[in-house]
Amino acid sequence: MEAAVGRRLRRLREARGISLSALARSAGIGKATLSGLELGTRNPTLETLYAVAGALGVPLTALVLEPGAPATAAADVRGAAVEATLLEVFDEPGVTFELLRMRVHPGVVQQSPPHAPGVTEHATVHAGVLRAGPAGAPLVAGPGEHISWAADVPHVYGTVGDTPVEATLLIRSPRQ
Repeated sequence: MEAAVGRRLRRLREARGISLSALARSAGIGKATLSGLELGTRNPTLETLYAVAGALGVPLTALVLEPGAPATAAADVRGAAVEATLLEVFDEPGVTFELLRMRVHPGVVQQSPPHAPGVTEHATVHAGVLRAGPAGAPLVAGPGEHISWAADVPHVYGTVGDTPVEATLLIRSPRQ
């Protein structure tokens, strides 16, 4: 996965005429980390992938999935608290939707950097109690409930209590 992500990342960065240093600054990650990602020598976390995707103005799938490949070809990604499996990508004129199965582990709050302008997230909880949304005002949802938030600001994912959360997450990304 690392080498393929690195190739896609470099291709997207160069197509936009952005230097390695400028993208690292914009994404809020170290230049050495970004270089390691592009070379395929670093294992990207979910937080890092989202930071880079947001800085490039692309959905996560632009980094983890070859254009035209089925969603099942994407590797699972993991962050501090979240494990995510891409279930499907829906491309419509002007917008991309990414549908993910998400498991949030208790005891850790995952910080997610802002996505590109206009990105929204929509979570439906199947088990456990999810606390997610804007970092300063997260929302709470239990089984059968749904929450949505603007994801172009720092946001968080965590659980309420000691039970893992099982949820689906729909990320809506307008084309930049």
